[in-house]
Amino acid sequence: MSERDDLEREFDIRWADEAVHKEPSARARMLAARWKENPPEPVPFRAEADRRGPRRSSWVSTAVVLGSVAVIIVLLGYINFRASY
Repeated sequence: MSERDDLEREFDIRWADEAVHKEPSARARMLAARWKENPPEPVPFRAEADRRGPRRSSWVSTAVVLGSVAVIIVLLGYINFRASY
């Protein structure tokens, strides 16, 4: 009986996916109603960069992380080297 239920469910899903008209979700309906009265302002595709600091700050962060990893690797190698004697 489980197989039959699965086949019926699959049929229902195919039938629903092939529907010509699909009802929008509750969130889509809510936003449409809200935007009808008060449309949103246009937003640029890419917002302007924050001018608090130069762009290379991400490079500094990357260098600090990679440097820390390198120091840990060297430290572990040194400890292993000392333990072998």
